[in-house]
Amino acid sequence: MKILFDQGTPAPLRGALAAHEVTTAYEMGWGELENGALLDAVTGAFDVFITTDQSLPFQQNLKGRTFAVLVLPTTSWPRLQSHLGQIAAAVEELRPGLILALQLHD
Repeated sequence: MKILFDQGTPAPLRGALAAHEVTTAYEMGWGELENGALLDAVTGAFDVFITTDQSLPFQQNLKGRTFAVLVLPTTSWPRLQSHLGQIAAAVEELRPGLILALQLHD
């Protein structure tokens, strides 16, 4: 599965998703793209888009997209680090067109 991390998604999360091909928006040269243009760039190039932008599902029309979106509740790596199993499991469940706003269970 090809995964793109949005700006703000902690890069160390990549280690928990080692079974997948993970790239960041920065690495793609897309760090300055606004959400609409970024989502257009993701279409056809990635299977999953992981972001910490809580408002993305409300600000952008995601209907008909060929990729899934996982919205993480925080940019805090220490907080996410204790939920790597939950995040990895959520990624495995994603299908094209699905938007999942992950809630971390402490």
